[in-house]
Amino acid sequence: MELIKKIKQTEAQAQEIIEQAKADAAGRAEKLREDHRRNLEQAEKERKKAVEAAVAEAQSQGLAEAEQLKAQAEKDRRKLRDKANARMAGAAAKVMDYLRG
Repeated sequence: MELIKKIKQTEAQAQEIIEQAKADAAGRAEKLREDHRRNLEQAEKERKKAVEAAVAEAQSQGLAEAEQLKAQAEKDRRKLRDKANARMAGAAAKVMDYLRG
């Protein structure tokens, strides 16, 4: 009788240990899921920050390049205008010389 009682008591303790182990495992799994979710959120924030920084850098470089191209275009226009004015003055002088005689 005493042996049956000890066996039942041992079985009950084993069942409690099993239930506790299941609860611990479930708790750890939930903690791991929560940690994973937080890590994903952090990674997403860092990705967004990196994308925003890259976009800002590209925009800054694009604006600088546009300003440089505008300055070069203005320089080229002035050069062409000066060249055309010089030729126009020479051509006008030739026409006047021809008309004079």
